[in-house]
Amino acid sequence: MEDPYSVSSPRRILSLSRKRRATVSSLDADERTSGFGVSGEHGPKPSEVYGFVGSISTVVATVIFFVWAYLPDSWLHSIGIFYYPNKHWALAVPAYFMVTVVLALGFYIGLNFMSTPPPTSFNTVFDEFSRDPLSSVPSVDGDELPIESMSDIGIDKVNELMFNNVN
Repeated sequence: MEDPYSVSSPRRILSLSRKRRATVSSLDADERTSGFGVSGEHGPKPSEVYGFVGSISTVVATVIFFVWAYLPDSWLHSIGIFYYPNKHWALAVPAYFMVTVVLALGFYIGLNFMSTPPPTSFNTVFDEFSRDPLSSVPSVDGDELPIESMSDIGIDKVNELMFNNVN
């Protein structure tokens, strides 16, 4: 009689999986014994932990920023905080950041305009990857036509199809 765990057909695989409800584990023997697994059954994923720590850190930093920016100096001194940056930076840093973002976007758009050829240039129609259509007609055997090779449609054909009234 066959070994009950030998698999010889897809139906047998399904029947074995229904009977045993087996799970496949990709952990090595060292990972099983140490208790530190990679799968979701053994703890949270590192990306989840980093996201949680990052979100908590962002909330704490925001609260500290608003406390520093909005509480009067006398209140900060009363709770024992004497060394902190000048309150001028509470407005200056976000303003500098926003101006930097606007200038970066303007610079990026300007670089794109400078690197784009003018509309009258042939570089807008042809480049090093352009393919001319083959002019030779392959021999036809019977009713079957071969698939044409990949090529670009010429600008004259595009203009003819789009702008000429063919009757």
